[in-house]
Amino acid sequence: MSRMRLPVVLLAVAAFVASPLPAWADNDAVLGFDLDSATIPELQHRMDQGRLSSVRLTAAYLARIARVDGKIHSVIALNSRALADAAASDARRRHGRTLGQLDGIPVLLKDNVDTHRMPATAGSRALAATPPTNDATLVTRLERGGAVILGKTNLSEWANFRSTRSTSGWSGVGGQTNNPYVLDRNPCGSSSGSGAAIAATLAQVAIGTETDGSIVCPSGQNDIVGHKPTLGLVSRTGVVPISAEQDTPGPMTRHVVDAAITLSVLQGRDRSDPATLRIPRDQPQDYAALLRPDALRGARIGVWRQAGADADVDRVVNDAVATLKSKGATVVDVDLPFQDAVNQNELPALLTEFRRDLNTYLANRPGRPNTLKDLIAFNKADPVELSKFGQELFEQAEAAPPPTDPGYLKARETATSSAKHSIDDTLAKFHLDAIVSPTNSPAWKTDYAKGDAFVLGSSTPAAVAGYPNISVPAGFAGPLPIGLSFFAGQWSDAKVLAFGAAFERAAPARRIPQFIPSIG
Repeated sequence: MSRMRLPVVLLAVAAFVASPLPAWADNDAVLGFDLDSATIPELQHRMDQGRLSSVRLTAAYLARIARVDGKIHSVIALNSRALADAAASDARRRHGRTLGQLDGIPVLLKDNVDTHRMPATAGSRALAATPPTNDATLVTRLERGGAVILGKTNLSEWANFRSTRSTSGWSGVGGQTNNPYVLDRNPCGSSSGSGAAIAATLAQVAIGTETDGSIVCPSGQNDIVGHKPTLGLVSRTGVVPISAEQDTPGPMTRHVVDAAITLSVLQGRDRSDPATLRIPRDQPQDYAALLRPDALRGARIGVWRQAGADADVDRVVNDAVATLKSKGATVVDVDLPFQDAVNQNELPALLTEFRRDLNTYLANRPGRPNTLKDLIAFNKADPVELSKFGQELFEQAEAAPPPTDPGYLKARETATSSAKHSIDDTLAKFHLDAIVSPTNSPAWKTDYAKGDAFVLGSSTPAAVAGYPNISVPAGFAGPLPIGLSFFAGQWSDAKVLAFGAAFERAAPARRIPQFIPSIG
């Protein structure tokens, strides 16, 4: 089965699509305001005043998907109930019964998040035939908050844990997602569709997932905000796993305030996910209320520059440091220790955890495959799945030692403790509130022969430690975006969100993508 064709959802959407307006004109001309720059609080204010409805907002996003997504291939399925759910939100508002700050706001979900009314494939043709029985816990929380689920986004298949030579943004179900800034450049993975869709203004919010870099890297390379929460803050029940020791869903948005609002709805305890039972009782309930324009004043920020790998990245980091200082922060250059120990032990641990956690997930999902071994056999027989790259990581995971193996246990303990010490010890040594580092180097050209061409990133310490990390737009290399990441200790999500929002306000760097075909 090739990329799923998107259904036309009711006549309201068709009316938008029929408009002769160019791709970006529909925002102002049809809605009367710039949708790309609008925040959730601004949208809620318009809806409260009767100047906007959730139905009109949802129809505008569905129309943009129909009009624009052919360039980037980020959305692989739509929710046929989206406009009906938007109408229900409007009815609640008329009766003064809104469910919170996400009520009526359109949201896209990465397609490794279970939904019983839509496909949930992890990008794999092996899961396309039989949908899950239940929604993921995070979907239930979004719907209880009144969010309108628009549909599902493409991803790097199996969250980019299939091949050592994979190309981010490709899946057997969805094909290749393109970077909306330069179409032959890569959107990074594995939440590639979520990142590209938000950059192209195809939803107000998208949900991504990260094991190591899969929220923050596509956020950096697509010039949006991506927040990877503290491990356990958001339930993983109903999310196709790589590793319970590192996986977490999180929000991807164009504005930090929208990420903060979404995180407030997503977070919470879930008896089916033991990690969520460790959420502190004093964890904030409303992160948006804690965003202060002067959050950087008096803060001590460490800068992990990773200098010398890319001149444009170095320039953007230097500009960011100047902004931090101008807002009253004290900036200290740091180098994070123990990175060799983290890097040498992360993958061996993940291989064992992937087989353990994926087999558990597949055993509780209808249909086949039921095991990783079944999945490997399916891919070998399928005409599409191995057409671009192989399944070396699947095969290594199938041969990996069991979770009781002393070698595995040592690898996991070394990776996690080294990552935690790398952040905790640096924060303590220099009396820091947070650490910043470049999220990404400029996007590489998508190339199936060479695979991904990462130059630098900063996701690993926070990912392996299970600590929060937010990427915000920081600058450009020509037309290609570069993000800046803020990370800190466990459960400090409110702090990094506040720093990210203050930086965003002081140095707004986001640009609307122009869908340039190539820059050579």
